[in-house]
Amino acid sequence: MLADNITNPRNNNLINIRDEFALNEPPFSTTYDMFRWCADKYEDLDAICFQHTAALDSPVEKYTYSALFKKITQAANLFTSISDKTPIVSYLLPNLPQTHFTIWGAEAVGIVNAINPLLESNKVIDIITAANSNVLVTLAPEFNPELWNKALDAIRNSPQIEVVLLVGTAQVSEDVSNQVGIPVISFDATLAQQNEFNLDNEQCVSANDVAAYFHTGGTTGTPKVAQQTHANQIANAWSLTQFYPGNVGDVCLVGLPLFHVNAVIGTGLAGFMKGNCIVLLTAMGYRTPNVINNFWQYVKKYQATIFSCVPTILTALLDSPMQDADISSLEFVICGAAPLSQQLMTNFEATTGAKILESYGLTEASCISTLNPIEGERKVGSIGVCLPNQQIKIVELDDAGKIIKECQTNEVGALLIKGDNVFPGYLEAKSNIGTLLDNGWLNTGDLGRLDQDGFIWLTGREKDLIIRGGHNIDPSCIEETLMSHQDVASVAAIGQPDAYAGELPCAYITLTPNATASLEEIETFVRKNIPERAATPVYLEVMASLPVTAVGKIFKPSLRAKAAERVLNRLFNEENIKAAASVSQQKTGLIAEIITSVDSERIAKVMSQLTIEYKICLEEK
Repeated sequence: MLADNITNPRNNNLINIRDEFALNEPPFSTTYDMFRWCADKYEDLDAICFQHTAALDSPVEKYTYSALFKKITQAANLFTSISDKTPIVSYLLPNLPQTHFTIWGAEAVGIVNAINPLLESNKVIDIITAANSNVLVTLAPEFNPELWNKALDAIRNSPQIEVVLLVGTAQVSEDVSNQVGIPVISFDATLAQQNEFNLDNEQCVSANDVAAYFHTGGTTGTPKVAQQTHANQIANAWSLTQFYPGNVGDVCLVGLPLFHVNAVIGTGLAGFMKGNCIVLLTAMGYRTPNVINNFWQYVKKYQATIFSCVPTILTALLDSPMQDADISSLEFVICGAAPLSQQLMTNFEATTGAKILESYGLTEASCISTLNPIEGERKVGSIGVCLPNQQIKIVELDDAGKIIKECQTNEVGALLIKGDNVFPGYLEAKSNIGTLLDNGWLNTGDLGRLDQDGFIWLTGREKDLIIRGGHNIDPSCIEETLMSHQDVASVAAIGQPDAYAGELPCAYITLTPNATASLEEIETFVRKNIPERAATPVYLEVMASLPVTAVGKIFKPSLRAKAAERVLNRLFNEENIKAAASVSQQKTGLIAEIITSVDSERIAKVMSQLTIEYKICLEEK
């Protein structure tokens, strides 16, 4: 079934609320041209405000649209001045104005490579190697010694890096230069020396040139590196501006990280395109102590109209003191990455008066592809409707990834996206198999359905299906049942290994602060209310918190490893085998390390019942 807001008559009511850009082609084709356009159009309006600390009286660093364009031009000229090669610029940075200068300056003359500064150094090295980066931008050592040590390890193990640029220092010390062994330059001091009026390099990038590399794939295994062209990013931001809540001069609070497409494209490029003021709430955003506690005062201070977050942030904000803060300026909250419960949405909207708009997107489609309507009906739990100039359809795929048929209304199938926002592929070509389909369709890897009103509902991940004795169980039916219990705050359902059925459903939950129900009562509730008997979890565990990725998505691979480890140790105990299993998620799947002093044949007999790879570490008797 097809969802397309441009041609779908049931979505025609949405056209009336789109702004002046609606249904027109953008007057620019690259991100640098867009910032030039913004500088002309919005000139003296504030583009970026940087709140240095969480304190309400913190200094605020401001850049108008005119000043921002000059900084981007200087950054572009800086990158071309330090290398004869096309700049491929990796950055290990928190949320700073210089991060934006780096992103858009690098795109103007080459390629930018965003890296999560919270990754382990070996993952950072993998990403730099895959991107073949020749420039690294990171914080000066005195501001974050831990990050500097990580960067230093990456530099020493990435021979393709030719120059290191340090943010936050006017002069690089001799000790730091000696540590690195290649040129180390002050980003800020050298930036200030560059031409701010035009690009020194006459060779211009074009719409179909690759602009950015973003890594995907969580925190285990070698991350996949997705390419985005200028056309991809412009198309996605332009699509969002046709649907985007707010007007020129509106203020957007940003607490999500600038290594992720949400902050770079969703509340970055699209916000700039719209003439918004982007407020960076400290370098570490929502992770900074007291940012959540002071959040409502920031809304008052900046007269903020919109912000983007994940459901866990909404929960935390409801527990944050509002005191005398006037938050009447706040109109919209864009929320994604995880399901939103009816109770959380109702409580938040009643408390704040702002509308929550659930959304959906992925790096491979540049950022956002669906959003709940600003006006008219919103459906809680739905990811909304397809954004303009994109198409979504729900299909049945065969084992080779070929489309068999389009699904009917409310029939669950693979969710595909098509549009100029869809990326050209991962750097590693074999990763594109099964992802980039015929005729420009992107297989998101998500399962969903399209209802009679054009709203899209996610029902799980293809790889998340729990296969119990050949019977496919959608984990969402377990998660939805548990989330309907008033004491359950969050949930993740997965399959745990089983010798007979292959997999059995289990679930991990967190409880609300005022929860009174016991685990046994919640288990009884699930048994009575689960829509599919075979989906009843055989194991339920309460956790203090569920593992999440850097952008707030529940990280199920970690839970699969936890469940497998529990099952293995139970089996060893049942067989009276003195052994301890430790399970981790690797690129090839689950790997069990078994420490034992007994005969390895007894271990092999137990492991033969399951499909988990393992290695035995013999302990001296």
